[in-house]
Amino acid sequence: MTSHAFETFRIFLLLGLTSFGGPVAHLSYFREAFVIRRQWLSERAYADLVALSQFLPGPASSQVGMAIGLQRAGYAGLFAAWAGFTLPSVLMLVGFAYGASVLGLDAGLLQGLKVAAVAVVAYAVLGMGQSFLTDLKRGAIAFMALAVLLLLPSSLGQLLVIAFGGLAGFLVLHAPADHTPHETLNVPVSRAVSIICLVLFFLLLAGLPLLAAAAGDPLLHMTDSFYRTASLVFGGGHVVLPLLQAEFVNPGLVSHETFLAGYGAAQAVPGPLFSFAAYLGASMLGLWGALIAIIAIYIPSFLLVTGALPFWDRLRALPRAQAALAGVNAAVVGLLAAALYNPVFIQGITSLTGLALALLCFAALLSRRVPVWAMVIAAGIAGQLLL
Repeated sequence: MTSHAFETFRIFLLLGLTSFGGPVAHLSYFREAFVIRRQWLSERAYADLVALSQFLPGPASSQVGMAIGLQRAGYAGLFAAWAGFTLPSVLMLVGFAYGASVLGLDAGLLQGLKVAAVAVVAYAVLGMGQSFLTDLKRGAIAFMALAVLLLLPSSLGQLLVIAFGGLAGFLVLHAPADHTPHETLNVPVSRAVSIICLVLFFLLLAGLPLLAAAAGDPLLHMTDSFYRTASLVFGGGHVVLPLLQAEFVNPGLVSHETFLAGYGAAQAVPGPLFSFAAYLGASMLGLWGALIAIIAIYIPSFLLVTGALPFWDRLRALPRAQAALAGVNAAVVGLLAAALYNPVFIQGITSLTGLALALLCFAALLSRRVPVWAMVIAAGIAGQLLL
């Protein structure tokens, strides 16, 4: 590992240990660390990377980190940035999975974590709605997506509403013109490598389901599920909740209780929400499952960041591409709202006491004075005492 790559790993490891608050907060931490303090890139170049992360499916903050590492130290820097930022939360959530399954956690504590998940997802729906539903057309796309998923709560329904959102955005929405000049990004990736990465992304997306069905191997099926989920997540890390729920809870691979307790715990640890995949993998297949899950859910990001960066200047200038993305973002608000009802609210609120606790947690998040991790810990303690 080069000195630049080791430096990248060290800085991102510190960020992975201290970055609470979700993707938006992570991006603020990154800006402070790499634009203001170290001046690794300019304000405008950083804004271009953030814009790319919003355009691509996958975890926004992790992909910005990968892009920063790639520009700083090449492919080794990309891997170092991802490993440093992701490792702390992965270890914490795998430890929680073993604590829940081996030691046996108090039922009240787990119920409190599920209540916290209700507040967190409700707050995410509110925030994403304010950001993405800026007119009646976008609101209509979100409402139709919600209606479809309440009637068809499955992975097929989720695919349909994402495709519908993109098509509706392409046909009826208009992306705002961006006349702000942007600078050329320093990307140490050849065009040939970029094309190979993009082709490989689509080959895996199409080929893994066929291979998993033909082989009947549970490890291959799990790899396909995590890869496909990461390839469809637009709009923020919380959207991973309904997609993973459809892949693992509906078929009975993970119970509702285990799933929502882990999702609540994921809010209390620093770093990316996609580390929740390691918790699910550990819950199903132990350490080997956690390793496969965390690699599979991040492979799309590795391929897309490497493949798209050299073409980003042209891509972001296409108004129809921006309009299609706006439609997808509107649809995922409806997708997350459907998940808020089922399974989050249905499984998380089982009494009036739980409802009152959820409202208090939601009010704490609205105040913006209580960090998410502190609210989750408080909800777990309250659940142990009251539920």
